[in-house]
Amino acid sequence: MAITQHSMAVPYRTAAEATRIIAPDALRRVARLVGLFRLLAAGLLLAVSLAGRGAPLLGERMPTEFRVLAGLYLLAAALIIVHQRRHPIPGPWRVPLLLSLDLVAILLLVHTGGGMRSGIGGLLVVFVGAAALTLPGRLAFLGAALATIGMLLEQVLAFSQDMAPANDFIAAGTLGAVMFAIVAAAFPLAHRLEESEALAHQRGIDLANLAQLNEYIIANLRESILVVDAADHIRLMNQPAAEQLGAGIHATGLPLRQVAPRLAQLLEAWRRGDDPRRQMPGFLSADGSTQINSHVAPLEGRDDGPVLIFLEDAGLLAEKVQQSKLAALGRLTASIAHEVRNPVGAMSHAGQLLAESPAIGAEERRLLEIIRTNSQRVSAIVESILQLSRREAGKPRLLALADWSRAFVAEFSSTLELFEGQVTALGDEEVEVRMDPGHLHQVVWNLCENAVKYASETARGITVELSWGRMPGSRRPFLEVADRGPGIDAALVERVFEPFATGQAGGTGLGLFISRELCEYNRATLTYEPRKDGGSRFRIVFADPARWGGRG
Repeated sequence: MAITQHSMAVPYRTAAEATRIIAPDALRRVARLVGLFRLLAAGLLLAVSLAGRGAPLLGERMPTEFRVLAGLYLLAAALIIVHQRRHPIPGPWRVPLLLSLDLVAILLLVHTGGGMRSGIGGLLVVFVGAAALTLPGRLAFLGAALATIGMLLEQVLAFSQDMAPANDFIAAGTLGAVMFAIVAAAFPLAHRLEESEALAHQRGIDLANLAQLNEYIIANLRESILVVDAADHIRLMNQPAAEQLGAGIHATGLPLRQVAPRLAQLLEAWRRGDDPRRQMPGFLSADGSTQINSHVAPLEGRDDGPVLIFLEDAGLLAEKVQQSKLAALGRLTASIAHEVRNPVGAMSHAGQLLAESPAIGAEERRLLEIIRTNSQRVSAIVESILQLSRREAGKPRLLALADWSRAFVAEFSSTLELFEGQVTALGDEEVEVRMDPGHLHQVVWNLCENAVKYASETARGITVELSWGRMPGSRRPFLEVADRGPGIDAALVERVFEPFATGQAGGTGLGLFISRELCEYNRATLTYEPRKDGGSRFRIVFADPARWGGRG
């Protein structure tokens, strides 16, 4: 990110420089005001001369020549304004050239007009004083000197032609002294103007740098930030928020309802105060793969004013909760291993020994079978929990889903001795994901094993499909395991990933729970949805490996 640098110090300028090096805005303002004054003065002189043809108001010595000169001066003033609009920043010699033009024009108008008594020469005070604001000191005094000398020479010419009395020399000298005084007063004023313009310019640069820095920081935050004004229009949105809402980064200025309708509804409810807790409920991201929590902070202390909205990936919170759960689970499983597993093993072993006795009858053997079955079930539950607690730190790496899925299908079908075509891998798109290979293998194996187990109980037979691709909108990679089994009972769908939630007699209800935990540990999401024509579809939505090194 480039930050503009500028020094507040005003550099020293020599007399050889044609103009002061001050802020361009000051030069433009001075040039524009002088140009307008020039145009107004020339127009008034021409108008007054034309209005007083019978009795000249200015006492013209040469009326015709005066009107021609005034007209030419007016035309030149208009052309100068047009040129200034096309080239607003003055060049190094523009001010001296324009001052020379004004000196010549005013002196000619004074000579063809009423001389010093007409007051036209007083216009030189304005032009010389304005030039002194932009010219270095020596050139400014040189301009005043040339104007004074010009006025005196005009008086000499007029006096030699008997067109001016001798006391007009005093008026010309006084006018020259006034111009020198104006230049002397304008020079420190110009210096202060330079410092003020430099300070204002520096403050502008500082504010621009601060705004640029703020924009850079917000745009590169991992946290999703959204600023909405009182009319619910988006005023600021960084890249993470745009990705979660499925909007472009250039959505600034658009209505929130157009970009994120669900978030707009939640914000309207928050402004109305429908929830006394002043909390906004969560909502799904644009691609439906992530639960988003939103937090609102009023920027002006009013609910109906602009607000700052933080969008938080619920998966990040789940990861923190996951760490706490694993720590507590580790302590729990240590107790289970000692207090539950050993007694269950002892009961199971005692039952086996009792079953070997020739003295027991059929009824006793039925009761021993119940003891054996339930002992095995309790042991499976304990083993599943221990397996989760013993999980080592993941070692994620890039995996090509196409190659991985085909190899998995071959291994799974061979291990379970399935017929060809009962488990298939569908997809041609090359997709890479970042996940621990062992964790992914465990999750998909559990999903496929459940699909085979439940599908084998239906008349449709075993049909399991693995497919992969990218989610629309977010383009996050996914892997699906779909089957044509009986599906999951509607009453169990909401609790399908909870521990000990099972719809099958004898099941532990921990397989999907462990699978979801493994996915969340790798920043992935495991979701379930029923298939339209019957069956189940489990989808693993992976973290995008191209963002934040696969961790976001």
